[in-house]
Amino acid sequence: MSQRRCRLFHVDAFTRQRFRGNPAVVVLEADDLTEEEMQMIAAEVNGETAFVLEAESGDHDMQVKFFTPRHPVPFVGHATIAAQYVYARTTGLKGEKIRQRTGTGIVEIEVTEVEGDYRVAITQSPPLLGPIVPDHHRRQVLNALGISSPSLHVDCPLQILTKGSHRLLIGLKSPDLLSSLKPDYAELARLTPHVGAEGYFVFALTETNGSIGTVSRMFCPALGIPEDPVSGNAHGMLGVYLINHELLKPTDGRVAFRGLQGQWLRRDGVVDVEVETIGKVAQSVRIVGDAVIVYEAEIVI
Repeated sequence: MSQRRCRLFHVDAFTRQRFRGNPAVVVLEADDLTEEEMQMIAAEVNGETAFVLEAESGDHDMQVKFFTPRHPVPFVGHATIAAQYVYARTTGLKGEKIRQRTGTGIVEIEVTEVEGDYRVAITQSPPLLGPIVPDHHRRQVLNALGISSPSLHVDCPLQILTKGSHRLLIGLKSPDLLSSLKPDYAELARLTPHVGAEGYFVFALTETNGSIGTVSRMFCPALGIPEDPVSGNAHGMLGVYLINHELLKPTDGRVAFRGLQGQWLRRDGVVDVEVETIGKVAQSVRIVGDAVIVYEAEIVI
């Protein structure tokens, strides 16, 4: 077989500053790669990797496949931001809505020009609200994270949400408490099949000039990611969770907030979240973020 060449980009998502936000690798024109080759590339670059492919039917404009260094996954929010940023940069396309097929279905992408650079918005169906964790697992999770029960926000039950993957949301009563977490990664990974969540998303509410925001940390040792710098997918889950528990109340059928994550890893990132609702029921979730290309390379297969 003749050699095949693919363009590869290392991108930091949810930031405009290199070496901040959440890194991802994007491979363009990946149609000739087998899934085994995609997995080998993701393992080689040791990062979450998005492979951009042509559409296979008329209900979408492109498809993106996602791989961690260990296995394929249905959807990765920050890697979608990275892939669509690279696609816009390399094609010059902006302002058009693009239908991207993923393992969780079709999401709508819109790229706009803001302050001389591109911002990417992902609109998708809302996550599913899952079960509240029973008391015996609740105690185990809190112990594994180094969280005392008095540190919890009184209106935030430990609840699982699902959008392609499962995350357990844990609300603290103060942002200052996020610095005191002492995660036991081995124990969190052990608990994953029992609790039913691959990641633990710990957050606290903030208020600035009357606007509600969030600060968060996320731990996914079962996926080989001790602490995830910035998660778009988890922030979409958080928006639906906050509405469901009446911590954010819609105005004219809409809620918007800004989430900060990554500062404990020195990879500060910003996620803007918008949720369209009918009453307390979410109809769609929109995740908006910036990105920056760190480097471009060519890979030969």
